[in-house]
Amino acid sequence: MNLIISGTNRKHANSLKVAKFYQKELQRRGEEYEILSLEDLPAQLMETDLYGKRSEEFAVIQQKVFDADKFIFIIPEYNGSYPGVLKLFIDACAFPSSFHHKKAALVGVSSGKYGNIRGVDHFTGVCNYMRMHVLPLKIHLPHIANELDENLDFHDQLTLKFVTEQIEEIKRF
Repeated sequence: MNLIISGTNRKHANSLKVAKFYQKELQRRGEEYEILSLEDLPAQLMETDLYGKRSEEFAVIQQKVFDADKFIFIIPEYNGSYPGVLKLFIDACAFPSSFHHKKAALVGVSSGKYGNIRGVDHFTGVCNYMRMHVLPLKIHLPHIANELDENLDFHDQLTLKFVTEQIEEIKRF
């Protein structure tokens, strides 16, 4: 099993829409990915699942992380970086076994014009520390509210070209 992580707990986030697009396109190519939206994290995660503690609620999520070989992180821009809830999620997962020597593809998302370049770079450092193998092709999606149509498809042909190229590389990765 592989996971697409929608990297925010914000309801109705564009990150989740992008995650669904990636899932649909990978499924068309015979790749099965489950979406893990961080909006589904237990509300008490900070109290129940850090520093070696494990709640029954998070244990189910932790098992999905253990079982995954590949991850696609959809990372929205929060204050020039990535969301704190994404770091909290990573910190709550068992270290090092959750991510050690697994593969990760990174997709930056922002409402601004840079597509979360800095946040993806910051998160790359976290992935490297956890000894994840990061796909070199990182995608940055600026002005995300204008990129997806009502069917959650990318309508800009240049954006679609780059996203499709990354999806093909994820499949081969």
